[in-house]
Amino acid sequence: MTTTTRTARTGIRGLRGLRERPGPRRLRRLRRDDRGQTSVEFLGMTPFIILIMLVLWECALIGYTFSLAGNAADVGARKGSGAEYGADAACVAGAMKDLPDAWSGAAQVDCGRGAGLYEATVTLKVPVLVPGLFDLDIDIDGEAGSALED
Repeated sequence: MTTTTRTARTGIRGLRGLRERPGPRRLRRLRRDDRGQTSVEFLGMTPFIILIMLVLWECALIGYTFSLAGNAADVGARKGSGAEYGADAACVAGAMKDLPDAWSGAAQVDCGRGAGLYEATVTLKVPVLVPGLFDLDIDIDGEAGSALED
């Protein structure tokens, strides 16, 4: 026959392994074992987070280039269709007027008369966020036409 004795400090002897709960000291010791783990994981993921941010920013630059090319072509076509003299010069000046410096350096503007329309085509090169790291070499075309005002 096995007898168990109960004390205030240890609980019931003989059943200690069955109902042991970690005390405050043990919890502190367990927490100390994982100290800094989150920081190490974050530092390991930081390069991937930065790379994803760069890729997303470059995608935003591509979308903005589409918007700029379309708007520049539209303005150029409207300026060219309304000009009395020097329609091509007015078209090019109108298309280049509002382009930011990063896009205006390599911009190409083609203007001319079509069938009842004055047409403009603007070709912009997508700027790279980190020059020298990689080069996209993507050209975006924007085309627009405006009715001739004869």
